[in-house]
Amino acid sequence: MTSDCKIGYGIALLRVSLGLMFIAHSVLLKHFIYTLPGTAQYFESIGLPGPLAYVVFWTEAIGGVLLVLGVGTRYAGAALLPILVGATWAHAGNGWVFSNANGGWEYPLYLTVLAAAQVLLGEGAFALSRLGRRMTGTARVSFHAPA
Repeated sequence: MTSDCKIGYGIALLRVSLGLMFIAHSVLLKHFIYTLPGTAQYFESIGLPGPLAYVVFWTEAIGGVLLVLGVGTRYAGAALLPILVGATWAHAGNGWVFSNANGGWEYPLYLTVLAAAQVLLGEGAFALSRLGRRMTGTARVSFHAPA
């Protein structure tokens, strides 16, 4: 296995795991556990507009699916960055460790860094967008890890 191939697999692992985390965070946590109206109430309690909760929910859910599939990876990661910065801000007063009461800011900050890395790295291996480029003959020539 070539070094480029290993790098492409590593990038894909980052992309899929980050996407699954966003799907779980939006669908399981915001929709099923807290409910969307409950999430909107939480947003209001920290000074954000309640309807923003719905925007965040859909951005996380759709962005997560796009990451898992490897479609528009850089755009999806970039769209999720402001949400992660906002989550880091929302948890900033709770201390560093996420196991603190109401969750600290270490985990949202870590996810922010991962999303930024994904934006820089691209989709990696097993991405549907790569398959589409290969089928149409528009694959990019690259001197670095597969994007």
